[in-house]
Amino acid sequence: MQFTEIKIKVDIKQIETASAIANMVVPYGIYIEDYSDIYEGVEQIAHIDLIDEDLLKKERDIAVIHIYLNECDNPKEAISYLSERFKAEGIAAEVVSENVDDSLWNENWKKYFKPFAVGKKLAVCPSWEKYENRENRKVIHLDPGAAFGTGTHATTSLCMELLEKYTNGSTTVLDIGTGSGILCISALLLGAKSAFGVDIDEMSVKTAKENAKRNGVEAKCDFTVGDLAKSVTGRYNIVCANIVADVVIRLMDNVADYMEKDGILIISGIIDTRKTDVEAAAEKHGFKIAEHLSREEWQAYVLKCE
Repeated sequence: MQFTEIKIKVDIKQIETASAIANMVVPYGIYIEDYSDIYEGVEQIAHIDLIDEDLLKKERDIAVIHIYLNECDNPKEAISYLSERFKAEGIAAEVVSENVDDSLWNENWKKYFKPFAVGKKLAVCPSWEKYENRENRKVIHLDPGAAFGTGTHATTSLCMELLEKYTNGSTTVLDIGTGSGILCISALLLGAKSAFGVDIDEMSVKTAKENAKRNGVEAKCDFTVGDLAKSVTGRYNIVCANIVADVVIRLMDNVADYMEKDGILIISGIIDTRKTDVEAAAEKHGFKIAEHLSREEWQAYVLKCE
């Protein structure tokens, strides 16, 4: 499959706002080249072979955001939207694009996606890397392909940390917008009884199934193609939705139909400028906030039905 790669160069001081804008248009994933703290990062995770000479030569004051859009996603419209939003926010950004195939997508991930720990119990390791598990963590072996969700982005890692807190041996999990399947796999490695993931993108579902098999949890989970929860039946102890604010708000119309009586809804993917809108929608639909986490410009919530 052919993809359009959009590269956005911005001053490192504006990377948080710029990446938040970029996430509004990309359905498949985003990665950021940011070498401003490369030495500090290596000191913290010195047991990981992260740095080579080429990386040490990278610019420290410029970050590059990489976005991939497939043939059906109207890249020209996305570039126009990004340029307008950057201008409105006063961000000086250089935006360029080129056509690539999915093999190049995978190679780019391999350059920048390295093992890392999440929370107190989990770690994520690319399928082509080795993880030195000094803390006896549950290691998720992941190949994201062209699916969103590696755990590196705050929205995903926040969900993983909340799953770590609320998952037990009797937990059933529904993940809406499953992407790479990382949240389902995380829950199962944490001891969940079963997990079910749904995504509107066929490629994501294919990738999620492959990742579940890679982690030895395929017997306890399933994935399907569908719009939100329309293809879902049954009720779950935990429903996850790591999407964007507008979709999370729309989901609240009927997500309680898929929750057990004492179940929880974990939502993320919410930029801080939409925090008030999401909280208002939660209250309108009879949810109370049981927990709220934030990281960088992103918000995550645990909601319960009142």
